[in-house]
Amino acid sequence: MINTDYFRNKKITIVGLARSGLACANLLSDLGSQVSITDNNDTEATRANLEKLKSKKIKSELGRHTPEFVKGQDLLVVSPGVPDTALAVKWAEEFKVPAVSEIEIAAFLCPATIIAVTGTNGKTTVTTLIGRVLEKKGERAIVCGNIGNPFSGEVSKLREKDFVCLEVSSFQLEKIRGFKPKISVILNFSRNHLDRYKDMREYLEAKKRIFMNQDKEDYLVLNYQDPLAKELSGQARARTFYFSKDGDFNPNQAAVLAVASILGIDRELVLRVFKEFKGIEHRLEEVAEVNKVKFINDSKATTVDSAIWALENMPGPVILIAGGKDKGCDYGAISALIKKKVKEIILIGEAKEKIKKSLSGCSRLSEAPSLEEAVGLAFLKSQPGDCVLLSPMCASFDMFSNYEERGRVFKQAVNLIKSQIPNHKQITIPNDQIPKLII
Repeated sequence: MINTDYFRNKKITIVGLARSGLACANLLSDLGSQVSITDNNDTEATRANLEKLKSKKIKSELGRHTPEFVKGQDLLVVSPGVPDTALAVKWAEEFKVPAVSEIEIAAFLCPATIIAVTGTNGKTTVTTLIGRVLEKKGERAIVCGNIGNPFSGEVSKLREKDFVCLEVSSFQLEKIRGFKPKISVILNFSRNHLDRYKDMREYLEAKKRIFMNQDKEDYLVLNYQDPLAKELSGQARARTFYFSKDGDFNPNQAAVLAVASILGIDRELVLRVFKEFKGIEHRLEEVAEVNKVKFINDSKATTVDSAIWALENMPGPVILIAGGKDKGCDYGAISALIKKKVKEIILIGEAKEKIKKSLSGCSRLSEAPSLEEAVGLAFLKSQPGDCVLLSPMCASFDMFSNYEERGRVFKQAVNLIKSQIPNHKQITIPNDQIPKLII
């Protein structure tokens, strides 16, 4: 790492004790900082993470924010899920304590070349593929950020000649200051996170921060076919490269090819990586086939555009499981595709009423009180040749800690059904729990 002495004896409070907060706390403690943690939640997950702190010198409070954890500090590190309305963030402003994101800390310490990828959809796939391409070339590449391990949990392993393939969200970009990737990639923009941002312009402004510190020695890769992304070239100091889908490559692959071109990587090597790539967990992941019914885990699809992508790639009639925590999405945008490909929608979570209003008349609609029961109901209603697709179009936080947990629960429910079929056990749901058909 570089710049390690900077944090020695600094008084730093971390807001949020999820994965990135935990990783950052341990990193800064190892560097000699006086670390405190405050989290407004006191749950089984936060208490478990409290036990994972390396040093007993780290002060903590759960279930509240108090001004004592902010006043007089040198720095506040804000986890991605913490909005500006949180008391700790408001106190930081009042007490003149600088507030930054976890990726800002890690990037300041990072000696390696940073390739950062953002956009509404496709971030995980593109970031993963760039990492695979670099590894195929014989480089050492760490894939992290909003995918896998937090950046601050990986930075101590990095050397100057390495690469960081970093998936970054708008939330993570809100509080960067000096974050400066060598290559920034903006894949697309569509309606998303309007539960956090007042409008699309504010969401776009957060995404644009990915290139705000870049200069003429850096690169910005933009989607030529996305009007909002395309127009950003005039606002950047970095050298701009464009990508666009064509008959041979989808937008994700085209973006990877553009990055590979910048890095001087042979096109044939990239094509071999595409051919070998089997996808990523929770993104169009085929879980099982039971009685000729395929179960597809697309828990990563937290937007309408992601669900559209999923449906367009489904081979047969679809029973769609959707719903969760609404992010201000326009569910009506998927209505035409629902009419064409979806025989029934089973709704779960807080957003089910909003989705129901948007998609009424497009397909049969049912409700289920839990994801496990939605899977059971979908199987009961399925016929050979159908696909049962979990593509929620929503965040997971109303029912799960993250989309990974939601995907794991889906797979467990599917595998339970699969295990019962060979033994000729009947799949049943108690009558009082069978969701009522609403349309």
